[in-house]
Amino acid sequence: MTTQIVLVPGFWLGEWAWDEVARLLSEQGYAVDALTLPGQGVEDPDRSRVTPQDQADAIVAALDPAADRRVLVLHSGAAVPGTLVLDQRPELVDHVVWVDTAPSADGGAMDAEFAEEVLLLEDRYEDELAEGSMRDLTEEQLSTFRERAVPTPGLVVSTPVRLTNDARHDVPATVVCTSFPSEDFRSYAAQGVPFLRALPDYRALTYVDLPTGHWPMWSRPADLAAVVADAAG
Repeated sequence: MTTQIVLVPGFWLGEWAWDEVARLLSEQGYAVDALTLPGQGVEDPDRSRVTPQDQADAIVAALDPAADRRVLVLHSGAAVPGTLVLDQRPELVDHVVWVDTAPSADGGAMDAEFAEEVLLLEDRYEDELAEGSMRDLTEEQLSTFRERAVPTPGLVVSTPVRLTNDARHDVPATVVCTSFPSEDFRSYAAQGVPFLRALPDYRALTYVDLPTGHWPMWSRPADLAAVVADAAG
């Protein structure tokens, strides 16, 4: 039985962000594919034109229809194209893992008011640091992050997603809660906080607490790999 795990990084990151998690999962016999999304590669010629749909198409292309089981792991901003995949091709995803993120709602965007061509890590770095997102990262990891981060396409940040297929809500999902506890995830979702308001529509949710910052693939790779392996079955 072949189980494929597709690892999708969030803003500023390429496939390299998953190196340790991918290694751990591969050693367990899973077919692992870590992605660098369109617009997030070092050599991408024009990031300003890349849309969430472009990134969703790349995820679909990476999912193996011949696999017996496919697990899609989405970190942070990858939730936007990832939700489009669930909406457009739910049959290709047997389980989705949301890593410190949540599915988009119809008409939602990460930041609809963002008007720049690209989003730079350096423009957000101090805020991320002050807000605790970098918690548990070593100085070496922080340095590597800043050196290797690439600009995120502005349209990926600002474009609202259009969702029409209720079948996306039936895809089993694991929500990995790192920056704040699962109790808060549930509470904020029930209150209709925009970032989480789509969660209650999903009919097969499991919450896992993994206390750390926003980048558990670096701060707690073994624990995150274990959660993903559990979702893979």
